[in-house]
Amino acid sequence: MSVLYGRILLKLSGEALAGDRGYGFDPAILDAIARAVMEAARTGVQIGIVIGGGNIFRGQDSAVASDRVSADQMGMLATLINALALRDTLKRQGAECIVLGSFAVPTVVDSFSAEKAREHLEQGRVVIFGGGTGCPYFTTDTAAALRALEIGADALVKATKVNGIYDKDPVLHPDAVFYPEIDYDQVLAMRLKVMDLTATSLCRDNGLVVRIINIKTPGNLERMLAGENIGSVVTARRDRV
Repeated sequence: MSVLYGRILLKLSGEALAGDRGYGFDPAILDAIARAVMEAARTGVQIGIVIGGGNIFRGQDSAVASDRVSADQMGMLATLINALALRDTLKRQGAECIVLGSFAVPTVVDSFSAEKAREHLEQGRVVIFGGGTGCPYFTTDTAAALRALEIGADALVKATKVNGIYDKDPVLHPDAVFYPEIDYDQVLAMRLKVMDLTATSLCRDNGLVVRIINIKTPGNLERMLAGENIGSVVTARRDRV
């Protein structure tokens, strides 16, 4: 089976792992995401993954942390917990998988390096990047963009609960306009909430393609990789056809 991309970075939200619970983990959701990753991996595509931590800790909503730095550090630890949960789910389904952390936790995960990550990918392992960027003031969207560029991914695939990019939330607004293809300048000019500004600018400036798909629809990831028009695609203007 031919695939559209040889190597991708899959961005998952932490909230997606909680399902309808709103907090923690829904084992059925973890299993479904793992199956989607396994189906995609069987096509031969190399897969890196970045996960948010919102199902465990959201710094901006917390009265626990004393300041932004502390809140972001807690959030980064939450992403590491999510990475371990997905790793173990993937392993139970037969995948070769490893977690690389952005900060040192030597008794839990190996530390990240781009070279190490590429070696694991080339050997057929799914690589999950835990800990965000390792620095406060950066979101996991930015971490996903950064890791995608560092590993030489052909595309960043952002998995969401909607079918792609809209001008407003389609869950709340039935008249929301869907954009199957759009460029970064339009995303920025229209202030579409595809990713945060730092991540969007990083992808635009380096010509990285971003795909937005609904991860809740079974088979979407595999079908998109096979070349079907699933979700939305964001490209630099010069790359549009």
